[in-house]
Amino acid sequence: MKVIETEIKDLYMIEPQVFGDNRGWFMESWSQKKMEEAGLFYNFVQDSHSFSEKKGTLRGLHFQKGSSSQAKLVRCVRGAVLDVAVDLRKNSKTYKKWVGCILSEENKKQFLIPRGFAHGFLTLTDNVEFVYKADNYYDPQSDRNIIWNDEEINVDWGIENPILSEKDKKAPKLSESDVDF
Repeated sequence: MKVIETEIKDLYMIEPQVFGDNRGWFMESWSQKKMEEAGLFYNFVQDSHSFSEKKGTLRGLHFQKGSSSQAKLVRCVRGAVLDVAVDLRKNSKTYKKWVGCILSEENKKQFLIPRGFAHGFLTLTDNVEFVYKADNYYDPQSDRNIIWNDEEINVDWGIENPILSEKDKKAPKLSESDVDF
């Protein structure tokens, strides 16, 4: 496993070691021991799995506030996505900055997103399956989102009219949200 730092502190790309032969391939998608050897200490308690049927579907930007915030280890197991994490930690030097990366079934990369970040992804193919490990349970009372095209954050999604849920269409701007990191 290779742990790659991004330009934002505490936000990492994870490249698993993939072993292939004439039968296919094998990889460890999670090893607490290897993560701790890399100095990353997470106790993941919940796995989630989403499916998006159409290319151009955007999910995000989502987070949970307060003591319900979540760190996430995410990967795309079918298709491809542009995955984005936005630093919402108000005391951070990179507050409101974002990092995006391509996650796909081919590259098998993972994105480790700490607490204090909003997260979202745009499907680049049809029939996308996306999996999450979270270090805290989903709490509907703490669930929040920020509008995907907030000018203050200015994520370059590469799309003008994504497919959105009603919740994401009505999301507030960052300046109107009750983010508390």
